[in-house]
Amino acid sequence: MNEPSSLTSRVTDLLCEALQIDPPPAEMDLIAAGLLDSIGFMHLFAAMETEFGIGVTAADLSPDRFRSVERIAAFVSAKQEQAGPQAESAEAAEAATPPAAAAPASAEPAVLTDPRTGRERRRVAVSGVREVAAAVAECRAAAAGWAAHTPRERARRLLRLADLVEERSAEYVAAEQASTGKPAAEAAGEVEQCADLLRFYAGALRTGRSPAPGGFLPGRESWVRWEPLGVVGVIVPWNYPLMMAAWRIGPALAAGNTVVLKPALTTPDTALLLARDAAAALGPGVLLTVPGDRDTGRLLVESDVDAVAFTGSETGGRDVVARAGLRRVSLELGGNCPAVVLPDAPPDTCQGLVAAATYNAGQSCASPARVITLRENYEQTVEGLAKAMAERRAGVDFGPLNNADQAARYDRIVARSAARVEHVAPLAPPPGEEDGHWRPGRILADLPADDPAVREEVFAPVLTVQAADDHAEAVALANGVPQALAASVWGARADEVLDLAGQLDAGEVWINCHLEQTAELPHGGRGASGHGTDMSVLALTEYQRPKTVTARVGRS
Repeated sequence: MNEPSSLTSRVTDLLCEALQIDPPPAEMDLIAAGLLDSIGFMHLFAAMETEFGIGVTAADLSPDRFRSVERIAAFVSAKQEQAGPQAESAEAAEAATPPAAAAPASAEPAVLTDPRTGRERRRVAVSGVREVAAAVAECRAAAAGWAAHTPRERARRLLRLADLVEERSAEYVAAEQASTGKPAAEAAGEVEQCADLLRFYAGALRTGRSPAPGGFLPGRESWVRWEPLGVVGVIVPWNYPLMMAAWRIGPALAAGNTVVLKPALTTPDTALLLARDAAAALGPGVLLTVPGDRDTGRLLVESDVDAVAFTGSETGGRDVVARAGLRRVSLELGGNCPAVVLPDAPPDTCQGLVAAATYNAGQSCASPARVITLRENYEQTVEGLAKAMAERRAGVDFGPLNNADQAARYDRIVARSAARVEHVAPLAPPPGEEDGHWRPGRILADLPADDPAVREEVFAPVLTVQAADDHAEAVALANGVPQALAASVWGARADEVLDLAGQLDAGEVWINCHLEQTAELPHGGRGASGHGTDMSVLALTEYQRPKTVTARVGRS
């Protein structure tokens, strides 16, 4: 065991190396001095894992624990003491863990890479049984207090969280870029949307959504109370780490729930920042983050949460439903979205579709994936898409795929495709980033209806093009995959495009545009794309339950 003075000296050296700063006084407030910001926290936690073998968990994420050299040294000392005498009992507890929860209580730190370069950028502790249980317990303890706040007070605190996200937007943008490789403009736009969504739900929670009170029964007065569910487990994917978190935590928190947020393994950065800022704006235990892998997510679903909100793959969604049992589940799964292009579509249709298909490198469930034309405008559309895609370069106009697995998926599906027409856009990775997960935009045409690129969601900057004899066949092709999340119709005649929009099996349909969303409008899927609603006031009911109260009034 280190003497305090020796440990303080080691922590000082560690800080100097991790943050590239001069030795600070032991009692200096590192956060107030601007020496320890969100990126600094990431470097500090990684260095602590290397130097002391200490993984910082969700339960540890209080800024006060790391405010000064003295406090960091005290935290390290406490962790070391905890690890010593409890090691034997911890082993016994793990041995007694039933098979249903048989995941490691703590694991080796996960190595995270920068998708732009493919090189290691940091390591993060993987939350296991103890960390997930502690986070859920802390949220459970905070749930009654958070729910007891008036809508006005919850709104005030959510507005403060939105302010913090906005004030620290540079940190959020840098963290989002490091984990996803997004261009700065895309990352900045998504940080702005996160703050906007929090502000939207701060206002939405103060509006009435219940049937008006009234005398629906003789001699009785009735009304409806909307009550929070309790603790919500939120699991979000790597394609929009911050924005997808905001879509879920915004309405869940506004509705009076506390939240345990599990980000994707490769993109925990902004979720950790949210947990830090939520502790300051909302109070302790209201929003906690548990970084980790799929096992961490399974532990969260099987823990003492009252509901699960999951955004991810269809396979993952089915696993969540199987584990959640009778608890409330909201699912937003894959898209593989169609875009029906009619002969009289606007001149900028191909440019619009390619821009939407390459935004975030095509890694959006609502991105256009399958272009469907009539035979008379098929060749023209293929040529137009090819020309537009040739002007969109990975490395200049959009970022890389997020991880090696996703890049391998792209390669596998493209290699198996039987498309006889293929247009491939140029690659232009910045110098020094040639080994990143960059993949070019592609147009695949003249391919069978059961082609892998049609049936499977590539989730990349790829558009397939199919031809139909008439509107009925175009609708059949559009509705011919299991997913039913979003779609678009492009044409000039209002009667035609509105009729087609009504026939498309999708939760969201755009006309002469695609992938345009705002907090006021609901978003959700059908079929294999899941169920439930994100955004708009309707999303509040995903995280509430109604209670009807009827009182006898007057004489019987």
